[in-house]
Amino acid sequence: MIRVLVTGATGFVGRQLCDLLSRRNYRVRAALRTDRSLPLGVAETVIVGDIGAGTTWTRALDGIDCVVHCAALAHIIGDQSRLSNQYMETNARGTENLVRACADARVRRFVYLSSIKVNGEKTDGLPFSPLDTPNPSDAYAISKWMAETHVLKVAGVSSMETAIVRPPLVYGPEVRANFLRLMRWVDNRLPLPLGSAKNSRSLVSVWNLCDLIERLLRDSIPKNAVFMVSDGEDLSTRELICRMGLAMQRPVRLIPVPVSLLAVLATLIGRKPEFDRLCGTLTVDISSTCSELGWRPPILVDDGLARTARWFYSRNTEA
Repeated sequence: MIRVLVTGATGFVGRQLCDLLSRRNYRVRAALRTDRSLPLGVAETVIVGDIGAGTTWTRALDGIDCVVHCAALAHIIGDQSRLSNQYMETNARGTENLVRACADARVRRFVYLSSIKVNGEKTDGLPFSPLDTPNPSDAYAISKWMAETHVLKVAGVSSMETAIVRPPLVYGPEVRANFLRLMRWVDNRLPLPLGSAKNSRSLVSVWNLCDLIERLLRDSIPKNAVFMVSDGEDLSTRELICRMGLAMQRPVRLIPVPVSLLAVLATLIGRKPEFDRLCGTLTVDISSTCSELGWRPPILVDDGLARTARWFYSRNTEA
């Protein structure tokens, strides 16, 4: 039985990953910041505290075969100079410390959950691929890129195998931000001024993402590779809302307001970054992931949306 340490085990991706790994006969150890409720499938826990340059990993890594590093600092608000240091301490220096500890502990394989933001914020024509020159534009993305460089540096001087995964928008149970906001709008049957949104966006369900991560733990992989992941079908914001409406069994009302006008309005009210994430184009090329691993996304977009809709309504019922 393969013994896997998962960081960020109580997070959005980590919870689903721990459950999937346990069902596929891995023994899962969760590295936790504090003592808290455990996700399904966790066999062991270890408290490591805040992740940073000084975190001690000796006990957490004892007897571990593989590590999946999902923990990260994200979506914090405040002074940019202060935020940059926080992101770098947790995401960059924290990852460097962990990956070095893994190499010292002779961990066989290290999988790092990065972000498509390492490539950039939008695509123009060609989708992002693993061969593109990184172009991170904010403190979070820069910290994830720096973490990747630390992973690859350690891999280059050790026998440990590494893999880096760059997902686009991830959705599923516990999704937040724009995706949850869209679900609420659709559920409330609000007319949405997005009927002219003809952009294209890649997204990935948490189930497809976790399936890929498990494949990276189980099978042979190219040396120190970067993997793109998505559901395999890109959607415009208009198409996503329509498919979301079908999944949620709600009628969708879309008004064809020019996207250029929406951009001006978003700028005037200080919401341009949110508008860009909602109506901009960002696609990824997963062909190398599929060919190198013999992998295909097992969950179709409509199935992923239906599963997420079930979570959304069960959540509202419990509330």
